[in-house]
Amino acid sequence: MNTISRKHFDVLVEATKGKLPTQRALAEKLSCSVGKVNKTISELTDSGYIENGKITDSGLTALEPYRARRAVFLAAGFGSRLVPITLNTPKPLVRVNGKRIIDGLIDAVIAAGIEEIYVVRGYLADQFDQLLYKYPMIKFIENPVYNESNNISSAMCARFLLQNAYVFEADLLIYDPSLITKYQYTTNILGFKTARSDDWCFTVKDGIITEQKIGGVDCYQMIGIWYINGEDGKKMSVHIKESYEMPGGKERFWDRVAFEYFKDEYKIELRECAEGSIVEIDTFNELKAIDRTYDV
Repeated sequence: MNTISRKHFDVLVEATKGKLPTQRALAEKLSCSVGKVNKTISELTDSGYIENGKITDSGLTALEPYRARRAVFLAAGFGSRLVPITLNTPKPLVRVNGKRIIDGLIDAVIAAGIEEIYVVRGYLADQFDQLLYKYPMIKFIENPVYNESNNISSAMCARFLLQNAYVFEADLLIYDPSLITKYQYTTNILGFKTARSDDWCFTVKDGIITEQKIGGVDCYQMIGIWYINGEDGKKMSVHIKESYEMPGGKERFWDRVAFEYFKDEYKIELRECAEGSIVEIDTFNELKAIDRTYDV
């Protein structure tokens, strides 16, 4: 349940970065009129959330329900499409231009001020221990059935941690870490506009995802980074378990819980990003194209 309006939220988040810029600059950044910005700042000032263009302690308290508290990485899978590299290394730990794929995501999470980090592991699980040298705060969650189920089994293992949480597919190469922010207004998933997709994509109306499907035209290509608010996280902890226990449930993708099996229970926003800001390396040939050291 949102306690402040979207415009109030947007301006308060800008105020956490320092003194607010001019109203014209703020209007341009938030894609609204100067008049709307002026009205919003006046309302926030009257509420005691902003003073002289700076956020107050009361303003920070108002933002607290929207703060990301944790990050959950689904990293248990085999990564069969990246064979032969993944025969000995879990895909999230594969190095691209010298850096492990998952490191970019974790670095972005830490930069956003999120310190509670969980990694659900399965295939070659012990190899993830190497992350602790750089990221000692990480906690591991074991998925004992990763090799006989789809990624819904990893969501099952972490289902009680999904409130006010980012949920990542752990094999995404991130080029724009600013997409991971400390505050999010509501449940959303990242995607970019495309004329055609042969992969998982979304139909979107008024910013809300109305359909998830494989292949489409004039759609948004899905990127596996969610933010789940507190209310939806509570529901998902129940719905993931119910979906998993349905006939054939172990073979499902976890995100179908919200987009198909309990579709009427959720209203999920599409958070648009630029194409190329986050990339999934699907095949060994794609890896070689990005990192020529593999082209031997």
